[in-house]
Amino acid sequence: MKKTQWILTLSAVALALAAAYAYQQYGSPMQEAPVQAMQDQPQEAASQPETGQGKILYYHDPMVPGTRFDKPGKSPFMDMMLVPVYANENEDAGSVTVSSRIQQNLGVRTVQVSEGSLSPHIVAVGNIAFNERDQVVIQARASGFVERLHVRSTLEKVRKGQALADVYVPEWVAAQEEFLSVKRFEGADLSSLVDAARQRMRQVGMSEAQIQDVEQKGVVQARMTVTAPISGVVLENMAREGMTLMAGASLFRINGLSSVWAEAEVPESQVAFIRPGAQVQAKSANDAKPFKGFVQAVLPEVNPSTRTVKVRLALNNAGEHLVPGMFVQMQFTDPQARQAMLIPSEAVIQTGKRTVVLVAEEGGKFRPVEVEVGIENAGQTEVKSGLHLREQVVVSSQFLIDSEASLKGVEARLNGQAGAQP
Repeated sequence: MKKTQWILTLSAVALALAAAYAYQQYGSPMQEAPVQAMQDQPQEAASQPETGQGKILYYHDPMVPGTRFDKPGKSPFMDMMLVPVYANENEDAGSVTVSSRIQQNLGVRTVQVSEGSLSPHIVAVGNIAFNERDQVVIQARASGFVERLHVRSTLEKVRKGQALADVYVPEWVAAQEEFLSVKRFEGADLSSLVDAARQRMRQVGMSEAQIQDVEQKGVVQARMTVTAPISGVVLENMAREGMTLMAGASLFRINGLSSVWAEAEVPESQVAFIRPGAQVQAKSANDAKPFKGFVQAVLPEVNPSTRTVKVRLALNNAGEHLVPGMFVQMQFTDPQARQAMLIPSEAVIQTGKRTVVLVAEEGGKFRPVEVEVGIENAGQTEVKSGLHLREQVVVSSQFLIDSEASLKGVEARLNGQAGAQP
């Protein structure tokens, strides 16, 4: 009998200790009781105070909106006060009401929808290449021999009129002798024969400068000097001293440097804003002064790896500071700016499936609105539809408010479906 009483006494002491530990750990059950428990006691929920915004249903932490509390206080999750949820908020499912005090604590800022001019402003990186439209090829027009080279390697800079090679062409010598022999006759009208002999020199490939040189000096020029027709860089040099020339054989290929190409890789989503003729400014690491140019062409090809389109630009390079292979940073500007409805870019919420902006209404209400946006420039985004001028949009803490509004919308839809069931 004594043994049974001893066991009962120990059990009572253990239960008392467990109850004291639970009270110390969790406190009063009504201190932070979830609203799920309140739903079983409607008389307690009805005793909640009413304010100018309506009856308070419960309190919650906006950062953890799924947990509800029946009394105000400090959130156990975040260093902030609990936010009240009012009964009249259910009348506008999908929106959320935030008191002015909570707005101040969260740092909510709003900006008015305005109208202004906006033009595409795209920044890209590209590399410099030779302008293939400023390129010449020097070929042999008749069979002959290369007797001397003045330019012996590639990538040498040459100027217009600079000597490239001395060549001996037998056909040129014969044509010169025929021309000079006709001019030696005196007292007869041989102008037609002189013109025919001059035309003969043109047919064998002599240039006008070479023909004038022969006519002025009056002697046969056995060796002719091939000169550069433009200033630039020698890209190919196929001539060698002593080699035999065949008609049509290439000797030199020269590319000018007064203008160069800059090929930029632009994302395919931004190509629609670039048009031929648009102004471009390019800056290199070696020059602080930007180079001006224009868009020459948008190449019809998309890189499958980077999903970019190559845009070809023509840049003025009078000082020849830009050389092929150099990287430059480019800015595209379109002078045809248009009027558009603008909001700060930070106000736009991209969810992946839609684009949302939070509109601030009277009474501390915030309503998510789906919008269609256009181009973005200098922190401003074009809004094509969904908003009206002079509406107030949220530019800070909008993600927190949007998550609460989305949660309320889901709850309203679930409650509606549950009420529709018989």
